[in-house]
Amino acid sequence: MSVSIRVATSPGEAQVAVVDDNRLIDYVLWRPGAPDGVGDIHHGRIIAQVPGMAGAFVAIAGAEGFLPESEGAKGLTSGTMLAVRVTRAAQGTKGPRLSARHVDPVSAGSVALLQRGPDPVARLAARFPSAPVIVDDAALAATLRLGARVTVASGVFDEDVAEAIDALARSEVDLPGGASVSVWPTPALVAIDVDAGGSLAGSAAAKVRHQAVNRAILPPLAEQIRLRNLSGAIVVDLAGLSPRKRAALGPDFSAALASDPLHPRFLGFTALGLAEIVRPRIHPPLHELLAGPLAAGLAALRAVIAAFHQDPRGLPAIRTNPAVVSALQADPVALPDLARRTGRQVTLKSDPSLPATVWVLEKDNG
Repeated sequence: MSVSIRVATSPGEAQVAVVDDNRLIDYVLWRPGAPDGVGDIHHGRIIAQVPGMAGAFVAIAGAEGFLPESEGAKGLTSGTMLAVRVTRAAQGTKGPRLSARHVDPVSAGSVALLQRGPDPVARLAARFPSAPVIVDDAALAATLRLGARVTVASGVFDEDVAEAIDALARSEVDLPGGASVSVWPTPALVAIDVDAGGSLAGSAAAKVRHQAVNRAILPPLAEQIRLRNLSGAIVVDLAGLSPRKRAALGPDFSAALASDPLHPRFLGFTALGLAEIVRPRIHPPLHELLAGPLAAGLAALRAVIAAFHQDPRGLPAIRTNPAVVSALQADPVALPDLARRTGRQVTLKSDPSLPATVWVLEKDNG
C-alpha cells in the first residue's frame, strides 16, 4: 500500500483524508476551534449520583458529563473531585461520556480542563504510523507534533479523492456496478436504502443474480458507513431479496464490517428483512458536523476566500442569521484564520430575517 494522510484546509476547518493510491479509505472533518472533546482530561466534580442510571453526573469545564459506575463512579459522593477522560462526545442534549479509569489522579484544584485529547491528524497518524502527512497550510503544519513525517504542499487532493469527499455530503451515493444507496439519519437510527439499479433490471435470469449483486454491494456500503462515521443503530434495506436469502448474507455483512476500527456488529435481520448494525458512537457523525450554524458560517468563509482569490483588493461582507454570526464569533480559530490568510477582517452583518443557516455575500461598503 501507498498510504498517505492528506490535510486540506480552509478558515477554521481541515479535511483530513487517508488516501491509498488515490482511493479514500478514511476521512475526518476537523474544526480546531470547536473540538469534540474526545480524549480531553478534566478535573471534575461529582454533582449527583443517579442509581437508576448506574452512574453519576460530573461537572467538567464547560459541560456536565456522565460517569458510569463501571468507569469509576461507584461509591463516590457529591462534591468529590476526580480526574476524568472524555470517552464519547456530547450528543444533542446529552453531555459527554466520561471515564476515570487509567487517568492519573489530581490532588487538588477546581473544575478545569487539564489536557486536550489528540486531534484527528494525530489519531490517524497513530493508526497509520508509516504514512506521510501532507498539509496544504504551513501554519497548521507547524502545530502538528509529527516531526519529519509532515510536509507542506498545495493541491493535496486529486480529482478522484475530492469527488469521493464531496459525495460524503450527499444523501445518495453511487456504488460500483450501477448500485446506489440512500442514507437517511434520524434521531433514533440511520436508515440506508440500497438500490441495485440496472444491475437487477429485466429478465428472470437477472433476478437470480440478486444475492450476488447484494453481496458485492456490502464492502462499499460498509466503507460509506465508516467514511461518514455513521453510528448508533443502523438499518439497511437490501435490494429485492426474500427474507430467507437475506439471512444468508449475514456472514457477508460481518466480513464487510470487519476492517472498521470501531468494530461495528451485525445483529441480524428484522421480521421486515432489514439488516441491523450497531456501531459505537465516539465522535460526532459527519452529517451532524455538516449541519447547523457553524457549518453554514464556515461555508461562508470558504466563499469569502474564493472571492478574495478572484479579487484580492477587498473582502465581501457576510450577511447572515444571528445564529451564524454567533457561531463564528464563538469559534476562536475561524475568523482569525481568515484574517491571517487575507490580511483583512471580514464584516459580519446580522440579519434576523434570514433562515437559520442562510448566508449571502455582498459588497462591503465599510
